[in-house]
Amino acid sequence: MHSYQRFFVLGVAAFALAAPAVQAATSAQEKAQQTSDAASMSMAVPSWLVGTWTLVRCDNVYPDGHRVELYGPHPQGMWMIDAKGHYMMQIARVQRTPFATGDKSKGTPAEYRAASLDSNAHFGSISIQGGRMVTHIEQASFPNWNGRSSKTSYTLNGNQLTYVVAKPSSGASQGAHGEVTWQRME
Repeated sequence: MHSYQRFFVLGVAAFALAAPAVQAATSAQEKAQQTSDAASMSMAVPSWLVGTWTLVRCDNVYPDGHRVELYGPHPQGMWMIDAKGHYMMQIARVQRTPFATGDKSKGTPAEYRAASLDSNAHFGSISIQGGRMVTHIEQASFPNWNGRSSKTSYTLNGNQLTYVVAKPSSGASQGAHGEVTWQRME
């Protein structure tokens, strides 16, 4: 075997042995960062935020001040937050049209559109940091929000919490922002 062939074989063998170690180290670093992120998130969840909330309103507010009730005049929703900052949220229009066939996989374009526009669900993590609400959406019914993190202002008035959604799932291109109000369930 020529020296350059021996060098090549030794180099390939060294790379093959080192790659899993590098991958394991990177994976360990990523897990440590996720654990650190989760720990800092869970430490910043005030007790007043933990619990179950019911939806009061979910509107888009446009630059001229007019409001659009995204899920009708009396939307329904539930937001559940645990002591570590994990949350699940669902919002829906009260009056929803069922699929005529009774089969979700056989809907019409109009049925799919209504199903998409008449509900919103997501889960992830939440905390309060520096006087702002910090959320990270892991998965959402609106896939453009998957992986999205945001910081927003909020107001707490008794048992009602209102926050702003800077880029709502609809209306943002016309300059709208969302305003969502929740009532803490006793």
